[in-house]
Amino acid sequence: MNFDPLYQPFASHRVPVYANKGMVATSQPLAAQAGLDVLKQGGNAMDAAVATAAALTVLEPASNGIGGDAFALVWTGGKLYGLNASGPAPGTLSIEALTSAGYTEMPKLGVVPVTVPGAPAGWAELSRRFGRLTLAEALEPAARYAEEGYPLPPGLARNWARAAGIYASQGEVLKGSAWFETFAPGGRTPASGEIWRSPDHASTLRQIGESDARDFYEGGLAERMHAFMAEHGGYMTRDDLASFKPEWVEPISVSYRGYDVWEIPPNGQGLIALSALNLLKGFAFEEKESVLTYHRQLEAMKLAFADGEKYITDHGKMGVTIQELLSETYADERRKLIGDTARLPEAGDPQASGTVYLAVADGEGSMVSFIQSNYMGFGSGIVVPGTGIALQNRGHNFSLDPSHANRLEPGKRTYHTIIPGFLTRGSKAVGPFGVMGGFMQPQGHVQVIMNTLDFHLNPQAALDSPRWQWTKGRTVMVEPGFPQHIAQALARKGHDIQVALDSSTFGRGQIIWRNPDNGVLCGGTESRTDGTIAAW
Repeated sequence: MNFDPLYQPFASHRVPVYANKGMVATSQPLAAQAGLDVLKQGGNAMDAAVATAAALTVLEPASNGIGGDAFALVWTGGKLYGLNASGPAPGTLSIEALTSAGYTEMPKLGVVPVTVPGAPAGWAELSRRFGRLTLAEALEPAARYAEEGYPLPPGLARNWARAAGIYASQGEVLKGSAWFETFAPGGRTPASGEIWRSPDHASTLRQIGESDARDFYEGGLAERMHAFMAEHGGYMTRDDLASFKPEWVEPISVSYRGYDVWEIPPNGQGLIALSALNLLKGFAFEEKESVLTYHRQLEAMKLAFADGEKYITDHGKMGVTIQELLSETYADERRKLIGDTARLPEAGDPQASGTVYLAVADGEGSMVSFIQSNYMGFGSGIVVPGTGIALQNRGHNFSLDPSHANRLEPGKRTYHTIIPGFLTRGSKAVGPFGVMGGFMQPQGHVQVIMNTLDFHLNPQAALDSPRWQWTKGRTVMVEPGFPQHIAQALARKGHDIQVALDSSTFGRGQIIWRNPDNGVLCGGTESRTDGTIAAW
């Protein structure tokens, strides 16, 4: 893989990091260090991924928590494995139940959109199958941070305060929740540089570790979640928790410029990134900063999103196959729709033709692409008293339209935004990559992969390059550093270009590539947040 050493990123003075014994890239420096410490203690990449993920529930709670979901792509022993640790809707949560209660759409906050948390089971499963350390050992760094406290970095403090403002207006929706008691002790959120600690969080993490997560799904922690939901009109029960198991899945891929780009299959939206790349590989891109390059990227992305919105849901209930959506024949037909001007996206018929992300690598060749989230920052706003467990609100993505593929059904997994990515060439791993941030994620994946493979940017430059984000219709948000003359040319093609003043909505990415000749690792981390790389 040849990088362009002369390319200068628009808003960062960072350079890529090199190492050979181990590397952890994530959005919080202390979490990256926790993962690296586990590697130095004899753990492998999978142990370090679990340690980092658990630490992030403490060190970046404005983006994820113990009550969230997780996905992973794991390269070890020369093979790529996929882990889907996303939980389903509770067994009593149905369209009929909500419509009879007066709902016309899935709410965002409170007990109703809570789905079964999958992350703790995902940690336990990854540790059981591939780890060297016990789960308790991998979770201990996170537990210590929760128990002893840590100073908030500025990006986290800003997002934390923003969430508090949202939750403060919810009243009855968050009745009984310990969110303010846990995350705003003394009546306010911690400021940048102030110490925050959560002893309840530490106790919960240790119970999960000592029981290999059984206490969370079958024991005392499960009983406390069940009791809270029963008292406050929620739907998740002890039976929903006890019946949950994470699933090992076959990753899906497309070939792009001689490499294979891998994603988790649905219910995740990684299929959207692959669909867009499948369209884009039919074009030759001679230069990055070209109006034609950006126009084609945007049009391909819109077509891929239109298909994703129509078809993606729990894998067994999609109505079309992944093979049909990623077929060359279907890509050829959809590519014909990309003309010279912006168009409104529509789904095709293939049968007719705030999240945290971390990348880990060890010195033995194993690599992990891991992502977890509570959705919309802290999630539902529900924190089970005495536990530190902030529950996710993934149910918000369900449709109450009975004819929609992603309609709400008991025990069904919803369309999921969080996606880990991985790159291989032939039989060898290149490495993990990811860009977190809701529906920005597949757009970030496409931009990072094209920056790497089409325009030969190193990992740091690939992340720092100005980003675009399609939002709806013909509307495209661009960062302040986006080339103005290209933005003006795109507007002349019919795109509604809007310059965003806040770059935090454009995703937060991490990359680790391995040199196949000497095993040297090269990493890049997000300049739009508190990201860092811990290397050995």
